[in-house]
Amino acid sequence: MAQRNKLKFIILGLLSEKELTGYDITKAFDSDIGEFWSANHSQIYPLLKRLEDDQLISHRLTITGEKLEKKVYSITDQGAKELNQWIGEPTPALSATKDEFILKLYFIRKNNDPRLAPMLTEQLNLHKNKLIHLQQQMEKKFHNQSDKNNFGHFLILQHAIQRENGYTNWLIETIQGLKSK
Repeated sequence: MAQRNKLKFIILGLLSEKELTGYDITKAFDSDIGEFWSANHSQIYPLLKRLEDDQLISHRLTITGEKLEKKVYSITDQGAKELNQWIGEPTPALSATKDEFILKLYFIRKNNDPRLAPMLTEQLNLHKNKLIHLQQQMEKKFHNQSDKNNFGHFLILQHAIQRENGYTNWLIETIQGLKSK
């Protein structure tokens, strides 16, 4: 089966929540969506044009200030139909993650390699900071877990926190194990 353009469905999903400009969509990858998916500005704008050509989204022009025109995009009925169909499809394959640290670690041959401790410590600090960020997001967005309209987002944050806890604990255990040798 051919690889499907998942960015298409991310954009449709974002537009199913509310109308957005291209800039707003790009900014979503700096916050919530960026926790689990990345996209570049250079990918988003051409795709917005294709989605509009395919009649999955439409836009209206708004004026900001005195002259600045902005396109505000919204999902069409056909776009909502495709999004809902995609959400309902099975997801049978696990995706490989691209983790440069893990790739580098694969090529460390000995437990006394002088590069190992700094690598592990750097990653521990990064993952601790990521964990703090995720916990703050959870508290800010779901402090009482009462937002039933964003349950999927709640589950994603919950999963990310558990993942970062596991990663952090593994790094701590690994660093302690190296010190005891």
